[in-house]
Formats: sequence, structure tokens, C-alpha cells
Amino acid sequence: MRGDDEICGSLFSYIDLEKRVRADHPLRLIRQIANAALHALSGEFAKLYSPIGRVSIPPERLMRALLLQAFYSIRSERQLVDRLDHDLLFRWFVGLGIEDPVWDATTFTKNRDRLLEGEVAGQFLAAVLCQARVKALFSSDHFSVKPAPAEAGGTLLEAWASLKSFRPKDDTGEPPGPGRNAERNFHGEHRTNDTHASTTDPDARLYRKGPGKEARLCFIGHALMENRNGLVVGAVTTRASGHAERLAALALIDPHADHPQPVTLGADKGYDTGDFVMELRDKAVTPHVAQNQNGRRSAIDRRTTRHPGYAISQRIRKRIEEAFGWAKTVAGLRKMRHRGLPKVDWQFTLAMAAYDLVRLPKLLAEPAA
Repeated sequence: MRGDDEICGSLFSYIDLEKRVRADHPLRLIRQIANAALHALSGEFAKLYSPIGRVSIPPERLMRALLLQAFYSIRSERQLVDRLDHDLLFRWFVGLGIEDPVWDATTFTKNRDRLLEGEVAGQFLAAVLCQARVKALFSSDHFSVKPAPAEAGGTLLEAWASLKSFRPKDDTGEPPGPGRNAERNFHGEHRTNDTHASTTDPDARLYRKGPGKEARLCFIGHALMENRNGLVVGAVTTRASGHAERLAALALIDPHADHPQPVTLGADKGYDTGDFVMELRDKAVTPHVAQNQNGRRSAIDRRTTRHPGYAISQRIRKRIEEAFGWAKTVAGLRKMRHRGLPKVDWQFTLAMAAYDLVRLPKLLAEPAA
């Protein structure tokens, strides 16, 4: 029998959001883990707010909303707020009732900026990883490190700035043309980071992935991955330079170096330098770095390569690209939405935390299967 296409409004409607979300929905476990991490950060949140004044958006709801933005590839915070207004699943995850008003997009952005002052993204990632059921999943002895970008090649975080904005620091260049997006011919002009800077994002640096590749204004993101399940255990963003990735790798592995068991660090050929390998060995970390023997002598010799663990590290370290691919295609890091190194670092670190949360429901269910 054909149903009637009649719209019949109800005077009263009783909806329990908890019942509208199916029992096996992945967001249920993600929400539990995220809530436990946010509860652990309650003291840090309290430091960011004044005890008097107008009530702001709860930081826990801000963080849960930003996680949804990464999970569901929402391009802007304005679209996120609009989605929260009509999506019951989003309301349930964030903690809004069916009749609770949704915040204005500008208010949401201003409250989100407050979280930047407390470096909450890095603390949230650490709070997720320190939970007992999550900590049991990852290895504390074997790691992989790599610069993690959100550009198509997987190495650079493209800045929210155009090449037109890369102008001489002494203002001696050609003046900008009329209009909002005037043309500018910079071909043949010798431009370097020493003499030029972006007027849109001064922290961005002109950088190229390799010979023959185009130069772009960008940052470099770096991540540390444990090798058992491929979870990201550390993330940081730096200005683009030739030495940034090795310096960041040393900073990321340092908290894990003081360990009674031998610690290994896998990396690609870009890390095969004598000073980097020596620094790792000084920290009692075994460098499982890919050998670069292209017209030079590798800093990695048979003392390292003869062990079976070296080949295993070289095979597993490539899994870190999965985190970067997810961040690029799903979490919106193909091109950064924010300007300035602190905000870019915050966005990248939160994306790495979101990647771990997406992986956890399946990883935690595997032992029971």
C-alpha cells in the first residue's frame, strides 16, 4: 500500500538523542575516550577562563565540535555551526540538547582562539594516549618519524597565502596593482626567504619538495608513530627549512628515549646524516634510518642493518603515510585554514589526535573478536 506524502506537524515531540544513535556506532567509543581525555584536562581549562564575567562556550564542547569537523571533512567553522543546528548526531556528540541553541560562528571562533593560548591540542593528544586501554595498544620501544605534510605529495603543509603575497622585506618591489586580486608578474625575480616574506602569513616559508618541483609557501609538520598499531604519539609543526625535520625528530623522540628497554627510531633517507645518527645514539636510541647511498656514504652501517629488526622497521615506518593521507583527504589539511605557526601547529596536532581516535574503535574491538 502506498503511503501518503502529507506533512503533519506535531505540537509536542519527545526525542531522546541517546536512543537515536545506534549502539554500535563508532562515535560512541570515540566520545567515551574523548570525554575521559577532556575530563583530565579540566584543570588546564580552568586556567584559561576568568572566574567572573559572562559564561562562554564550554571548552569540552568546543573540542568535541572541532573533532567532528575533522571526522566529517567540514570545510569551515561556519559550516560546522550550521551542521550542528540540524544534525542530531552532531548535537549528541557535542553535548547539545535537541532544543539547545547553537552558537554563532563568530562566537565559536573567538572561543576557539582561547584554547590556542593553552596549547590544548597537544595536551589532548597526550591525554588520549595515557588512558590505560589506549596505552596497552602501542609499543613504547619502536617508533617511526617523518615530516608530515598536508600537501598532495605528503610532505608540506601549504600555507593560507599566495605567492603574490611573497614580497621584499624592504618594500622595494613592484607595488601591488589595483583591485582585490591584482595580477603581479614575479617570473625571473630572485626571491629567497632571507630577502622576502609573505604579507599574508609571515611565518610561512618558500620551500620546494625536491629538484624540479615548484616552490610553495608552506610549513612542515612532523609526527612520531609507534610501530605496533601505527598510532601517532607526537606531533609538531615547524617553519619549512632543510634542517627542521631532523631537529623536530630529536625533540619528538626525546621524551621516549629514557627507557629501560632498547628504543628504535625508523626514518627515511632524508635523516641519514652523521650528526642526526650520532645524536640518536647519544640518547640511547637505535637509528633505524634508511640508507642513502646515492653518491655518498651512509651513516648507517652493518652494526644496525644486520639485525632483523632493522628490516621490520623499514617496512612498518611507511604506515605513517596513512595518518598523513587521512589528514590530507579527510581532516582538511590539504591547505591550512589558519595563519601563523601557533595556529597551524594547533590544527595539525588536533588532526593527528583525531586520526588516533578514528582508529581506536577498531583496534580496541580486535582482541575481543
